[in-house]
Amino acid sequence: MTLGWKSALHALLVFSALPLFATSDCLSIREASQHVGETKCIIGKVVRVKVGSKGVHFVDFCEDQASCPFTVVVFPHDLKDVGDVRRLTGRVIEIHGPVKLYDGRAEIILNRIGQVTGGSTLIPPLPKNYDVEKQGHYSAGRMRPTKKPAKVKGTPSPSATYGNEADVSGEPPQ
Repeated sequence: MTLGWKSALHALLVFSALPLFATSDCLSIREASQHVGETKCIIGKVVRVKVGSKGVHFVDFCEDQASCPFTVVVFPHDLKDVGDVRRLTGRVIEIHGPVKLYDGRAEIILNRIGQVTGGSTLIPPLPKNYDVEKQGHYSAGRMRPTKKPAKVKGTPSPSATYGNEADVSGEPPQ
């Protein structure tokens, strides 16, 4: 009976480790453009994460972005759900989602962290004070009405008399 229990445990360990050695069903970045309109998994090594105008983040998989066949786009309003994608640089990731065509290039829009596997465990949340439109500056993220100006106290009149200053004759009071 002990032998059966050990062999069952061994078989369980072997079968649970198989996914670690199995190949991914993901496509390379070169194949992505052939699957526009389909929901696919794309795999590639992130070369850099570039911040474009208005805080849009582009996850690039090629040195030359203009000739790269695939990119991942993260809009500023999705960063709170995705996390700090800048940390993906240098990592091999798998991105899942609908493949779209934009400016002749395939892309997937990343709007939740569950779409990324491989490097997603390394993505910390964005710092609470991170402002996507002004890198290096910090913003609370909401507008407050301006404070009312402080009340200015009036300056004393030069012709007013105070205390014993009314006696300017120099004689001691009687």
